Amino acid sequence: MRLLVIEDEQKLGDYLVKGLSESGFLVDLARTGLQGRTLAIEGDYDLLVLDVMLPGIDGFAVLEAVRRSKAMPVLMLTARDEVEDRVRGLQSGADDYLAKPFAFSELLARIQALLRRGTLHEVSRYALKDLSLDMIARKAMRDGQRLELTAKEFALLSLLMRRQGNVLSRTQLAEQVWDMNFASDTNLVEVAIRRLRSKIDDPFKEKLLHTVRGMGYVLESRRDDPS
Repeated sequence: MRLLVIEDEQKLGDYLVKGLSESGFLVDLARTGLQGRTLAIEGDYDLLVLDVMLPGIDGFAVLEAVRRSKAMPVLMLTARDEVEDRVRGLQSGADDYLAKPFAFSELLARIQALLRRGTLHEVSRYALKDLSLDMIARKAMRDGQRLELTAKEFALLSLLMRRQGNVLSRTQLAEQVWDMNFASDTNLVEVAIRRLRSKIDDPFKEKLLHTVRGMGYVLESRRDDPS
């Protein structure tokens, strides 16, 4: 899942990106209201973390612009714990409100709660044969067994599950999982695929993650294909 954080405080913004990325999310960061408004409207995000006090235009203006075109969940942040600010934010369309300073664990819990409410246009559970993925609980299972995945492995598997049956190139995987341009001289994707395959396929009879030579990788059931 991809989140947008709009926060002008450099240390806090960097901290949120680091913490949320380590929790398995893809995160973009904007440091001004104008930049954040553009990204929020033009980008494809599952949730917005929005600070109230921003240079250029404030968070309320960003929220009002977003609500005219998007229905994604919005969690507002502010250093002011005033009732009027909370009321204004909620009346403008915010889904939740968190006052600074806050514990990261609380922020993460609120984000997960917002995603769980079903305000997303994307489903929260995926399945292929005996492999299942719970996007909210961040849990992968196969044949009733819990799969211990790293944050990046979970992100890689979730992308493959969402696009199951479609071949994804190394470039697509690198851009969407690692948020980076793919360099042809690196084997980052191959290594990640190999590690993921060792967890979701190697212990089981039917293989679901396949290599399509010269094209990329696909997650699908192929009972007659031993690859």
